Amino acid sequence: MRVFAHSLVLLPYILGSSAEQLVIPQVQAAVQLMLSNLTNYVHYKAPPGIHPVPNLAVPAPQAATPYWYETITHQGGSAFGPSGYVVYRNVKTYGAKGDGVTDDTAAINAAISAGGRCGEGCASSTTTPAVVYFPAGTYSISSPINPAYYTQLIGNPNSVPTIKATAGFGGFALIDADPYYTSNLNWGSTNVFYRQIRNFIIDTTNMPVSSAATGIHWPTAQATSLQNIVFKLSAASGTQHIGLFIESGSAGFMTDLVFNGGLKGAAFGNQQFTMRNMTFNNAVTAISHFWDWGWTYKGITINNCGTGISINAGGTSSPEVGSITLFDSTITNTPIGITTAYTPSSSGDTAGSVILENVFIQNVPTMVQGPSGTTLVGTTGSTTIAAWGQGHEYTPSGPTSLQGTFTANSRPGVLLSGSSYYQRSKPQYNTLPLSSFQSTKSSGAAGNGVTDDTYALQQVINNAATAGAVLFWDAGTYKVTSTLTMPPGSKWVGESYSVIMSSGSYFNNMNSPQPVVKVGTAGQTGQVEWSDMIVSTQGAQAGAILIEWNLATSGTPSGMWDVHARIGGFTGSSLSIANCPTTPNSATVNTNCIAGYMTMYITASAAGLYMENVWLWTADHDIDDQSNRQLTIYNGRGLYIASTAGTFWLVGTAVEHHTLYQYQLANTKNIFMGQIQTETPYYQPNPGANVPFPAVASLNDPVMTSTQDAWGLRLLKSTAIYVYGAGLYSFFNNYSTACSAVGAGENCQAAIFSVDSTATGVSVYNLNTVGANSMVQIGGTSYASYAQNINVFPDTIVLFRS
Repeated sequence: MRVFAHSLVLLPYILGSSAEQLVIPQVQAAVQLMLSNLTNYVHYKAPPGIHPVPNLAVPAPQAATPYWYETITHQGGSAFGPSGYVVYRNVKTYGAKGDGVTDDTAAINAAISAGGRCGEGCASSTTTPAVVYFPAGTYSISSPINPAYYTQLIGNPNSVPTIKATAGFGGFALIDADPYYTSNLNWGSTNVFYRQIRNFIIDTTNMPVSSAATGIHWPTAQATSLQNIVFKLSAASGTQHIGLFIESGSAGFMTDLVFNGGLKGAAFGNQQFTMRNMTFNNAVTAISHFWDWGWTYKGITINNCGTGISINAGGTSSPEVGSITLFDSTITNTPIGITTAYTPSSSGDTAGSVILENVFIQNVPTMVQGPSGTTLVGTTGSTTIAAWGQGHEYTPSGPTSLQGTFTANSRPGVLLSGSSYYQRSKPQYNTLPLSSFQSTKSSGAAGNGVTDDTYALQQVINNAATAGAVLFWDAGTYKVTSTLTMPPGSKWVGESYSVIMSSGSYFNNMNSPQPVVKVGTAGQTGQVEWSDMIVSTQGAQAGAILIEWNLATSGTPSGMWDVHARIGGFTGSSLSIANCPTTPNSATVNTNCIAGYMTMYITASAAGLYMENVWLWTADHDIDDQSNRQLTIYNGRGLYIASTAGTFWLVGTAVEHHTLYQYQLANTKNIFMGQIQTETPYYQPNPGANVPFPAVASLNDPVMTSTQDAWGLRLLKSTAIYVYGAGLYSFFNNYSTACSAVGAGENCQAAIFSVDSTATGVSVYNLNTVGANSMVQIGGTSYASYAQNINVFPDTIVLFRS
């Protein structure tokens, strides 16, 4: 556990709770500084004399355009939750009016909390998920909306609802997604998983211009997202409004956000994030970073702001911001593009590392301003910055100090839309009528975690694909005892992360691995779409390949959005604290806890897949244990891409706690990876990465020894691999965090990133590692030592090429 003390609040910053406490002074100081500077936001109260009375003027009623999700029959449940538990809640059923006059705060929070959910004082839970739906309307609130753990807030995308503060609003944020009920965040921010907010207007403009108004408070971790949200903040002189406030966590992804006005469109502190398609208009500062390790921005538009992105927190003597990567973006009519504290002699050799690539600027006189003045001159006209960076580079030898232009990546045309990398937001199918959907439960699947749903599911899967229908997976846990095949033409959408859970002997033979979900068959072509679901295993499943992707797609790529793998750590998995506790004093493998063979296998025949916000997680702790105690679960391999044709986009993906490697790419090409993130298993090297999975030559497995730990990223015989931000972390050695503590010598493992001598065209921007003595190996030889690249807590190489 990482615990950061602050004079006003104590922030639990957790890596698998009940672990040894790891205090990181740099992050502790950064969070303390952020909260002390912004304490009036955290503890905001309406000024005296301003009462929580909504506008008396009744807004004109909205003509709502129907949305299929509002009208479909809702029959989802929680397989391992309370009997009769209801997942779907429409706020109007609980009394919300959405008329812009009635105070809807209590009704909305009642819809969220009904059913004994994981709220104040609850550590975390998977058994009480909920979708809280907002029909079209303006919902006036006088105090925060507080989403419980495992909540999705969803508005009608066809007639986007507004959540609007009254003039007398009091509280941290309109949506406070991790409240300070005490001096602590209610949930440790690195353990807040499985939540979304999408399709809203967040409006603070009724509040006084001078008030410490915040739209959304969002300290968060993996498998979370914000999508399709407009923040309406005061743009008047002296405004103090902030749209989005994040002080800690280990995330994460967000997209399609618009910020209008405000002192700061967004104020950020988190380990890492991927953010794309975000627009900032008329803010004093569009984005203010208080601390980070690595941040990837794609498709950012900044218009008419005073400063675009501020990363100068802490100054040169105590810098707090590790790195940012900005590409395919635009800044216009903004005096300063980026402010930074970086100098080659700053405290922390590489703090404030920056990559700019394909950034269009217009009337931005100073593009990068350092502590001593202009570092990169802008223009009062217009120009495109092809590639510019500051930090340490290895090409492949180094380090060399970089502060200037360099040759941009030679982007393969198959990865582009115009001159920018292809991107596509998660489809919500909002233009389709209800008749275009089929339901798993209406077609005979039980989703109760007990009934074998294999046959019923395959029937409705085939029927939906043949009919060209979208298959709606009602909330639940669908137990399968043999492979499900997803044929070309399929479109699957889950509800509150519907779970496919493998079980039984078919998936428990390490010598005959079988896919749980097989997308297409070898040599098959076509296109599929898959969103908002989880694939899991139950008990010993030593031969389970959770997702096998065979499909080759040309034209519009296939897509996975918010599709995750969760191996253990939840009620019903038989891989919880009672089954798979930690074993620091024994290297004996509990075979009942060998829970997977490989999490995702993209085979040689596959091509054309866009993956966004995908988290492949072998559980390190039990989410349903109120002490969040650690687990030891064995899962052989993470994400293996063996496609010979390549053409893949990995946007905001993370792979954690697999025995041999997290990401492995072999004999492939043309791959975009944006802010990948990994963690090494906490138990290693007790036992080491050589057990319990013997190396399989046909899978290009690494041959490991008893003293080695898993690779974070491994590249073999591949070309044109472009990584735009990477966080490869090793925090533990046999459950102890001493190896990654500041000043300990980064000795959790010897090496974490491997490139073989035949790989070519490899380019990595802002490589951040923790706990690894060698940051990069090429052909088995170390090319970069952590000691030469120290940053705020991780170690950073701004530009690596081989």
